[in-house]
Amino acid sequence: MALESAPWLVLGLVAAGLIRAWLPMDLVSRAIGGSGARSVFRAAIIGAPLPLCSCRTLPVAFSLRRSGASKASTTSFLIATPETGVDSVALSWVLLGPLMAVVRPIAAIISAVSAGLLVGRTEGETVAPRKSSPLEVSLTVEPAPCGDDSCACDAKEPAKGWGGRARDGLIYAFSDLLDDLALLLLIGILAAGAVITLVPPDLLSAWGSGLLPMLLIMLISVAMYVCATASTPIAHAMLFTGVSPGTVLVFLLAGPASNLAGLALVRKELGQKALFAYLFGVGGMSILLGLGPDAAIELFALHELVSVDGGASQANGPPIMLSVACLLLLLVMGIKPLRRLILPVSKGED
Repeated sequence: MALESAPWLVLGLVAAGLIRAWLPMDLVSRAIGGSGARSVFRAAIIGAPLPLCSCRTLPVAFSLRRSGASKASTTSFLIATPETGVDSVALSWVLLGPLMAVVRPIAAIISAVSAGLLVGRTEGETVAPRKSSPLEVSLTVEPAPCGDDSCACDAKEPAKGWGGRARDGLIYAFSDLLDDLALLLLIGILAAGAVITLVPPDLLSAWGSGLLPMLLIMLISVAMYVCATASTPIAHAMLFTGVSPGTVLVFLLAGPASNLAGLALVRKELGQKALFAYLFGVGGMSILLGLGPDAAIELFALHELVSVDGGASQANGPPIMLSVACLLLLLVMGIKPLRRLILPVSKGED
């Protein structure tokens, strides 16, 4: 499972780092600002590929809100960003199959837009200037470090070219972003490997589809904290045990977008009505979107496009030496003392 995932995870991290480097946050703020359906749709489209998990999405979204974004567009961004991303889509392609890799980001955008529009209908859109909170600390751009004799303390950091920004993006991807993913991803891969090894295939095939399993998975997902990338190996194991692709999609949508800590902050920042609309949008749309793939797979016989082979596709995947090299790269970059020998110390590290 780890060897099969490693090349695609490296590819996803590289793409995520480049997106972060080349997509200015001021452009994101301008695109999401304002009110109306267009801003909600733009927020979902922009948020979907961004390499942010739930813990990093919250401060970004609430900072955009305090900069003038409506509650509707803030909600759309808050849902689309953790539900999917270039790294999770790359991993979905190999672990869940091409059908789920395509359906997953589309479903994330649909659920985000739906919830955003619902919040817009139930809430008045007034934005008052507010003081910065600890949530926004991670968005603050720190000035360039100044030595006693090298520069003035009020000097601005020189603008970087495309190469320098790409380098910073890759450093972010293989340090801060990998740190966010590493523990949960490790747990997900270990859990998936254990299920595939010990649990009989199709164990839950009789109970893994339909409205009731989807409701159960949605309730379980609210109590979990799982990011889009780390949820993918778990979703693969669910498919292996016979859970339907639609029920797995409910887990992939509801898990990253709703957890107890995040919901508490949504209530505090957006209000009680927005929280109810948020939950109804995420939960209701997750189930509706989950019913669609199950029906389409049965109607058009698309079972071969969903990966349930328990990792046997490695023989048809990248060369084994490439997989080993990528896995070693992830291991080295995931261990801070080893990583410091290769990369500069990031701002978030001691």
